[in-house]
Amino acid sequence: MAESSGLQTPLWRAIAVFRIAALVYVSVLVVRNVGAYERPTLAWPVLAVVAGWTVFTTYAYADPERRRPPLLVADLLITMAVLTTSIWVVGRAALEEGRPTLAVAWHVAPVIAWAVAGGRRWGIAAALAMGATDLVVRAHYDQAAFTGTVLMLMAATAVGYLVGLAEVSQRRLERAVQLEATTRERERLARDIHDSVLQVLALVKRRGAGLDGEAGELARLAGEQEAALRTLVTGRTAEPVDEHAEVDLMTLLEPYASATVSVAAPAGAVRLPARIATEVAAAVSAALDNVVRHCDPGTKVWVLVEDEPEEVTVSVRDDGCGISPERLAEAEEQGRLGVAQSIRGRIADVHGTVRITSAPGQGTEVELAVPRVDRVSR
Repeated sequence: MAESSGLQTPLWRAIAVFRIAALVYVSVLVVRNVGAYERPTLAWPVLAVVAGWTVFTTYAYADPERRRPPLLVADLLITMAVLTTSIWVVGRAALEEGRPTLAVAWHVAPVIAWAVAGGRRWGIAAALAMGATDLVVRAHYDQAAFTGTVLMLMAATAVGYLVGLAEVSQRRLERAVQLEATTRERERLARDIHDSVLQVLALVKRRGAGLDGEAGELARLAGEQEAALRTLVTGRTAEPVDEHAEVDLMTLLEPYASATVSVAAPAGAVRLPARIATEVAAAVSAALDNVVRHCDPGTKVWVLVEDEPEEVTVSVRDDGCGISPERLAEAEEQGRLGVAQSIRGRIADVHGTVRITSAPGQGTEVELAVPRVDRVSR
């Protein structure tokens, strides 16, 4: 069943207006034709049921919490029951001559309600059930009899398609609101960072420029981090890839290959949704950066990609100094969040898992396992 959204509210109001207009039309036909009915005295109780159910459904469907299968099924069954009473009230002979049923036009309302609540499939199912009932009541199967059923099917399809468009529009609106909120937060962080971190990095860069040894290296690193941080907070990055498109993960990982980094992968492309592939590549980059920062120069690193039916596993293994589990927890407590956020956080965001195996003097292996399907975007 399609989720109810704010953009569906006008459709539910339109159903209420249609049902009330159909009630007026049914009332006019009953008044004009009651004299020709086989049991005219029964027409008034049936008309009262039609009016009462119209009032009840107008109230019930106004609350999104009540737009559930029990109410929808009850709406369909009661309308079909009113339609069926035409056999005894109007009479079989009059119906075969073309007299309107007691639910003429009014019986379309639950079909539209099903289409709004559950999309085209629900609407078509309701239209077929109501159309079959209408044909049984009329007891003649000519072109005129089938026209009502065909019109209900067309209405269910059109309304269901409209509901699908409303759902897409709702999702796009929510993304736009989230993007606006993210932009505002980015601007706020940019102001705070500019007044603190960026100024400190710029100062270190200027003071250390031209110095030799570790001081000069520190100044160079400060300059690089200042540039990277300015790019991050201002949003001046490359054009984003469509997160719903698929990309070859290896096109993102192969640039990391070097004299000390070996990248091994299957012969074919490793296709993943762009959002997942980007996060995996960023996590691998963070793992390689940890090797550069904490291991001796020339430490060998192997990146192995395994393409499995349900998930993709990327292992980053080095022959460096290794690290004890206690140091990982200690680093996170001290605010050094390279592993916690750059690796674990990124992979957790795409519903993947991270396993880190390491021991002092025995190197480190970081295993990243991610699903082949982006569960967030679906």
